[in-house]
Amino acid sequence: MSGGTVRVCHVITRLDLGGAQENTLYTVGHLRAPFAASLVCGRGGLLDDEASGLPGVPVTFLPSLVRPVRPWRDLRALRDLARLFRSERPQVVHTHSSKAGILGRAAARLAGVPVVVHTIHGFGFNDLQPAPLRAALVALERAASRFTTQFIAVSRANLEKGMALGIVPRGRVRLIRSGIPIAAFETAGRDEALRSGIALRREIGLPRDAPLVGMVACLKRQKDPLTFVEAMARVAAALPRAAFVVAGDGELRAAVQARCEARGLAGKLRLLGWRRDIPGVMAALDVLVLASLWEGLPKVLPQAIAAGVPIVATAVDGTRDVLRDGVSGLLCAPGDAAAIASGVIRLLNDPILGRTLAGRARAVLPEFDIDAMVRAQEDLYLELLGAAGCRDAAPRGNQAGAPEKALAVKH
Repeated sequence: MSGGTVRVCHVITRLDLGGAQENTLYTVGHLRAPFAASLVCGRGGLLDDEASGLPGVPVTFLPSLVRPVRPWRDLRALRDLARLFRSERPQVVHTHSSKAGILGRAAARLAGVPVVVHTIHGFGFNDLQPAPLRAALVALERAASRFTTQFIAVSRANLEKGMALGIVPRGRVRLIRSGIPIAAFETAGRDEALRSGIALRREIGLPRDAPLVGMVACLKRQKDPLTFVEAMARVAAALPRAAFVVAGDGELRAAVQARCEARGLAGKLRLLGWRRDIPGVMAALDVLVLASLWEGLPKVLPQAIAAGVPIVATAVDGTRDVLRDGVSGLLCAPGDAAAIASGVIRLLNDPILGRTLAGRARAVLPEFDIDAMVRAQEDLYLELLGAAGCRDAAPRGNQAGAPEKALAVKH
């Protein structure tokens, strides 16, 4: 084709509350003409209703698309996706997450989709898995690479790891940062965010001048919330006025609660559950901690940077893309509760250091503008379609306007 509407179908395993899911929803809701976006995902995510409410974006929930490995169900998902692509005939299929990435790319190949893009938000394998399982997952990713026109990496660390493992061919990958709405987190002159921060402190019964340390993450092994609890127990011993919050939920919630009680943090460390007012949470914090064992590129870091919150984080994967130890944040080894605690205590005892590190960290913020993220994806789609002979690869120039609207939302 040389003109007209470009149908782009995004596929993600499940719409849980997380960076990959939030950015996928933002992208499909903000693609401009000539693009018409649609979304395919499994059911059961916290963001399902938000997806269904996106104006003009058809959403298809596939019961066969689930996160656990279920061979027969996965084959049904492959069949269902291929049928959907043959019916809807998208010019671009853009996949996210490991399960949807492998099945979606294979289905796109079966359906003859001309352009297939996959975003690496982090890999489904890690160094803590048993070697045979990790090898099998790497092999699957290598196989899916054959069905991929272009990769997007959100962090340079993941880009380099993908190339080193033979998953991402050189010349077929582009670095596009996972964006955030920067203005929503910048507290300078933003009364709403500041009021939200005060409201959160009031909600948990914390004086406005008491030190507050927080973690914003899903309570799962990757984010290592138990090490966060251990570290905060050390901080509490050194600074009795300090209080702690975790914004997030997940499979380790009961274990985290038990560890809090065992370490004497009951009443001092509050589990807030899932929160949608993350700008307000950030505005309330004095220090943010990221204790992850591995990452893609954690959106919580640019969110904290935009809010002016100093950070103590583990030096893993995309974290090192964002922060430089001792320059724009404090980095430590994953699993090291003592080092995390030491960094937090150092920042709470030296607010000038915290402000200095947070100020320097702002240098990376332009890379994380969420609208620039969408525009970069649009440009990539046009480039790939032009190379595939599907349309003239004209530059976007000053083209504006909303994406063409589809007629119905599927459930």
